[in-house]
Amino acid sequence: MHAVLRSLWPAPDDRHGPLVPIMIVLTVVTGVVDATSYLKLGHVFVANMTGNVVFLGFALAGARGLSASSSLIALGSFLLGASAGGRLRARHPNHRGHMLRAASIAQAVLLAIALIVALALAKPLSTPASYALLVPMAVAMGIQNAAAQSLAVPELTTTVLTRTLTGIASDLALLGRDHETAAMFARRVVAVVAMLLGALVGGLLALHVTVAAALALAAALALAVGVVVHFLSHADAPWVKT
Repeated sequence: MHAVLRSLWPAPDDRHGPLVPIMIVLTVVTGVVDATSYLKLGHVFVANMTGNVVFLGFALAGARGLSASSSLIALGSFLLGASAGGRLRARHPNHRGHMLRAASIAQAVLLAIALIVALALAKPLSTPASYALLVPMAVAMGIQNAAAQSLAVPELTTTVLTRTLTGIASDLALLGRDHETAAMFARRVVAVVAMLLGALVGGLLALHVTVAAALALAAALALAVGVVVHFLSHADAPWVKT
């Protein structure tokens, strides 16, 4: 049990330190924004690009309810964000805390822009109006994914769960044999639950409150991550070293 708890909340001197719970929070953000974009912006994802590539293929095949242009805009905006995230990594090559702080603040600003747009637009959203929301949301998630890839916290990509679910299923037969397997199993399960929780809350807000409410939650969580990382990123913290 101690090993499992350490895998979810490592000690300050651990290689990843506070990054584990932080990445779990960012996984929740992914669930919130993807639920919002899929349910209210034309059946498109802003974080899960595997889904968008598949949706693009379906749309080109003539499937109803899917838009090739929406998928392409989301893909292009995501790639733009990922490129920006790579630039942030290049600016902070030797300090993971400073890189994550910059990425999270940039993500929060972009989600806040989407929030302002959502508050200003008429309801229901037209197709052109939905693009004004898709772009900053997808750019924000591209930045988050680039940061997550750079941080490389085991089993916490904040977006892709296929490998995580495969690990859960394949490790079932090995549970109880060693502490490390149990710890990774627990981390994978928490990652899936975090995504599910984010999708549930995001879906409830988008469907029964407003799109703006879901975006406000996502922006607040991203900003909270940036603030927390700022205060934890002192120079001698072991986890900030690349």
